[in-house]
Amino acid sequence: MKQKYENPEDEISDLKQALEQFETEKERVRAIIGKVGGVPRFRTKFINAVFIGIILIAGVVSVVSGKLRLLMVELTAIMLSVKIIYMIHVQMRVNHFEFWILSAIEWRINEMMSEMKRRFKG
Repeated sequence: MKQKYENPEDEISDLKQALEQFETEKERVRAIIGKVGGVPRFRTKFINAVFIGIILIAGVVSVVSGKLRLLMVELTAIMLSVKIIYMIHVQMRVNHFEFWILSAIEWRINEMMSEMKRRFKG
């Protein structure tokens, strides 16, 4: 059902208001998405430093010490495996969040399309 306007300025004003609301929501979503791919937090930097430290120490000990070489190589392999598992876990969280955001955007676009069809359909 199309809303009747007394003059075109009222309709233009309503459309401008809807566009401003969309722009505001778009900027809010952009800020949220920016946080996902943003600068690493302290915790992430700390975990990376611990992994690098353990791997470097194990590598140096395996080169210097003949007796602990196999143990240090195994420790290095385990730490690399744990780091890969951690990276997969973090990527899954990011993918879930991106899916949620994209679903919300799609829902909003469909809602806006329905509103536009309702307004302009005679």
